[in-house]
Amino acid sequence: MNRVKIIAASLLAVLLLAFSDNFTSAAVQEAMIRVVHASPDAPEVDIYVDNQSIVVGASFKDVTDYLKVPAGSHKIEVYAIGTKGKEKPVISTNVTVEANKAYTLAAINQVAHLELKVAQDDMNVAKGKSKIRIAHFSPDSPAVDVGINHGPTLFKDTAFKQMTNYSEVDAGTYDLTITTSQDKKKVLDIPNLNLEANTVYTVLAINKADSLETLLLKDNTAMPSEMPKTGMGGASQDNYNSIVPVLTLLGIGAVAIFVVRRHRGYESE
Repeated sequence: MNRVKIIAASLLAVLLLAFSDNFTSAAVQEAMIRVVHASPDAPEVDIYVDNQSIVVGASFKDVTDYLKVPAGSHKIEVYAIGTKGKEKPVISTNVTVEANKAYTLAAINQVAHLELKVAQDDMNVAKGKSKIRIAHFSPDSPAVDVGINHGPTLFKDTAFKQMTNYSEVDAGTYDLTITTSQDKKKVLDIPNLNLEANTVYTVLAINKADSLETLLLKDNTAMPSEMPKTGMGGASQDNYNSIVPVLTLLGIGAVAIFVVRRHRGYESE
């Protein structure tokens, strides 16, 4: 009897140890990040997360797709293109991200004062509605208001480096106007801005004051894969990792049942 218990316990221990890495992998929680090059006079840059390259040769106005990263703290480094290992990074900072949340990391300001602006993105919107927010990333522009042409003001007194809260609006096409907050002087029109239902947007006001322009980003999206899957047929690595713990549990249960039945068989003989 004791020998059977020892054998069963040993088998279970071996199985648990063999597959513990898969259980750990399945439990890893992830966040999403995207990177924007919003510095009007900065050169092309390479971007690293935890010393791993994620962007090569990003130029002004480039925006990455969302990328998956483990939740927690990450070291973000930005280098002038091709200078890693030769020069110091132009940006080096730690960013903490939470599981199941999305973030925009924008390189902003003029190159002499380059910095990283981190903002959490909203993935939720009421059914049939749209959400929009404004980010003021024009380094020499004054504080601005943004409103619907011949309609209400949506965002007031937004200064450089600030990103507004989201405003929920009806889906549709809008003509927006950007004016200075102090004297209400028009600085830019944003005509025919199509805001789709069930979609969240961020509008970036970028470039220098005499060349002010906007970038429209879609914020809400499905959680992407860590990298594209290629090949013909078969399960992806993500699916493989998720099913292995289940198979492991089934295997452990089968071994336990087998050992118990064998022991009962010996007792009945």
